[in-house]
Amino acid sequence: MLFQIYGENAGWQLLGWVLVFAGLILANELARRTKKGGIFCFLILPAALTVYFIAIYVGAAMGADWALNNPTYVHMSSWFHYAKLYAATAGCIGFMMLKYKWKIGKTEWFKVFPFVIVAINILIAVASDFESGIRGLMALASQGDRWWLSSENVWLYGGWWNWVNGIAGILNILCMTGWWGIYSSKDKKDMLWPDMTWCFIIAYDLWNFEYTYNNLPTHAWYCGLALLLAPTFANALWNKGGWIQNRANTLALWCMFAQVFPMFQDTSRFATIPVLYADGFMDAATRPTAANPTMQGVIAIIALAANVICLAFIIKRSKEQKKNPYKNEIFTDQKDFQIAMARAEK
Repeated sequence: MLFQIYGENAGWQLLGWVLVFAGLILANELARRTKKGGIFCFLILPAALTVYFIAIYVGAAMGADWALNNPTYVHMSSWFHYAKLYAATAGCIGFMMLKYKWKIGKTEWFKVFPFVIVAINILIAVASDFESGIRGLMALASQGDRWWLSSENVWLYGGWWNWVNGIAGILNILCMTGWWGIYSSKDKKDMLWPDMTWCFIIAYDLWNFEYTYNNLPTHAWYCGLALLLAPTFANALWNKGGWIQNRANTLALWCMFAQVFPMFQDTSRFATIPVLYADGFMDAATRPTAANPTMQGVIAIIALAANVICLAFIIKRSKEQKKNPYKNEIFTDQKDFQIAMARAEK
């Protein structure tokens, strides 16, 4: 058991997961299928939200009650959330430039952009994992346990699992192959990265789920499971080669929703916490008296193993094919790659 799903709220928690999963799939389809949808989701909407965020922080600096009590200001003030939102949105805009061949999106050198932006997003999460590991160690030295209170008033339990998963994240960057193998689909709905097959996707999903489980525990039911499975589901069934675009789109849209409506995950009947909180609840005003980090450790080891295996597989294939795995595509014999390439505009 990863999460505490039982009792009178279990039905609501499961319903909330289905709504988020389905909602992200539908939102991604809206964003990817037309230029207008993409422009609205990743240019107009983020611009409007930026004005909203600035207004909140200006109001808070002036001592306005409406700003100081705003859910975004109270619950989503961490540097990580803003970094992730804007990094993911930048990725979506860059992917549209490649897909529609806007300006530098026509150039050969810009094809490396997807690798760069994904690597940046992974490094943001790795830094957060390492931060939690350090703070957990500091708490152990000063308080006798590993609990530390984040800037968003969530008790986190930092330990060796953060370091293990952070290493897995760094390895995951090295598991991205065929950096220059970026294509626009014939129907102009997708930016394709055919060499990013199931090998990378599984390694990434395991690493990223553990990241959310470690550092966003009160949100991991949604931003861990639902958010990760939505793009993977789409890639598996109808959008071969488009996983990274699906991932960026759903991540950016989810970050926008979560930043504005944090109470959905935090205090509503849909809120779901992991088994880490052995006391059965998470209250910022009450330091936890017990912890169950077993699954944090188990998943961290699985995530590291998956990324080590994936990287070893890439090294083996690159040697057999006598190719540089980053300059060249090395999964060309896989069915997923071939289906994606059949969709690509040559």
